[in-house]
Amino acid sequence: MPSPVKGMYFEEFEVGLEITTAARTITETDIVNFAGLSGDFNFIHTDAEAAKASPFGRRVAHGMLVASIASGLAVQKGFIDGTTLAFRELTWKFTKPVFIGDTIHVLVKVTELKPMLKLGGGLVTFETRVFNQSGEVVHKGEWRMLIKSRDL
Repeated sequence: MPSPVKGMYFEEFEVGLEITTAARTITETDIVNFAGLSGDFNFIHTDAEAAKASPFGRRVAHGMLVASIASGLAVQKGFIDGTTLAFRELTWKFTKPVFIGDTIHVLVKVTELKPMLKLGGGLVTFETRVFNQSGEVVHKGEWRMLIKSRDL
């Protein structure tokens, strides 16, 4: 039995719509778990002493960890929960480091809508920005998601 739909259908999105997620603090446990899952044990993420000599002066969160958390925050917000058919494309920039203890949230803005009825919905392009607790953009890019149509 399919999960209940909580998210928005393709027809409900409008260019210009902005959605802000809840915030989440990045923890050491996040970094350790992501290193184990991904196999990325680069010293800037996992070695506190060696990271002191890096340009950042301390450990930083994996860029892909932050991107993954951003996606999860969007799902938790509900607008793509149960209506996303596919995450089709990602263009992403890591603009500032994210440190243990930083609290991030995501702002997405719908910039383009393209019906793709043969695929069961439409392509929604989101301009996506991840902010830290100081209001600085730490990641930014675009998400292109195939969103289910209500009419099919």
